[in-house]
Amino acid sequence: MVQGLQISVRAGSPALTPEQKRFNSLIRQIDEARHTLAAWQEHTPLYAQAYARLIVPLASELAGEQRSWCFGLDRLVAQPGWTQAERATLRELLCNAAAELLSSAEDDPPDAALKALFDKHADVDFDTEQQQSRLALKDMFETMTGMDLGDDDIASEQELFKRMQQELVDEAPPAEEAPRRKTKAQQRREAEAQLASQSVREIFRKLASALHPDRETDASMREAKTALMQKANTAYAANDLLALLELQLQVEQVDAGHIASASAQRVRHYNKVLAEQLDELQAEIGRVEMGFRMGFGLEPGFGLNPKNLLGSIEAQAKDMRAELALRRQDLRRLDDRVGMKRWLKRQRQRLREPSFDDDFF
Repeated sequence: MVQGLQISVRAGSPALTPEQKRFNSLIRQIDEARHTLAAWQEHTPLYAQAYARLIVPLASELAGEQRSWCFGLDRLVAQPGWTQAERATLRELLCNAAAELLSSAEDDPPDAALKALFDKHADVDFDTEQQQSRLALKDMFETMTGMDLGDDDIASEQELFKRMQQELVDEAPPAEEAPRRKTKAQQRREAEAQLASQSVREIFRKLASALHPDRETDASMREAKTALMQKANTAYAANDLLALLELQLQVEQVDAGHIASASAQRVRHYNKVLAEQLDELQAEIGRVEMGFRMGFGLEPGFGLNPKNLLGSIEAQAKDMRAELALRRQDLRRLDDRVGMKRWLKRQRQRLREPSFDDDFF
């Protein structure tokens, strides 16, 4: 349907104006955005099914192997024959692995045995360590922003981030009051917006006149016009110019020739409304992708192709199987004292290397 609205250059006709080119570009981009949004709606449920079938069981296996690793390290620590440095490295690896499991698990209450294991080997118990971590993040936020998040205890990271977000909202500078006299530029923008809205109303009126069911005597045609009129009402309520133009094309009220012959001012008004539609669609796509990433524990960002989601989950499952093989290899290593000593030496060097996070904080 969008193809029928494209303005094309005919033989003997002048080249397209910049506004006409922009009109063509906007309706192409809106059409692509619509397809992208529809693809998200189509492929997200399929991804969720594949996630439940492939990723959830693998994640459970990985967590089980990591839990076994923690208790295996605990048994090693209790055995004689380790140097002081090796024993300290065993404890550090154990605490890191246990803390990762406890922090990522959704169990309420958390795994009591694993928590007791962490408390046994760590310098401070798990609850205190978590509170210290939240306080450090709170102090960093207050230092960087100059804002005050209060002196009372913060029970969870979720509460901390909620406070940070609320503080940013509360501290946002108030909007400047509009000047009493509007500038010429403001007046021009408001006039253009009003004319653009008027263009949408005019199209809707023409559609309403052509589609009004009460003016149709044929029962089947009345039913068809009722359905089209409902679409027109929905499009008008959403200020969806492209949908209204497509409906006009469908009822043969307009074609590309009509749009090509429209005045430059009318096309400019169309472009204003279409640009707003495109912005709204792209924002909605961004919201959908952000919700998807948060819902499935993916890194923040944008640009995922919803049509490739199932391919990405296969790659994720492959990586998790490789990680599972490595963890099982680590568990077998627990029974090899000589190999474990060599491995601990490498791990001790790795743990002492400065990380990006250390440099940042």
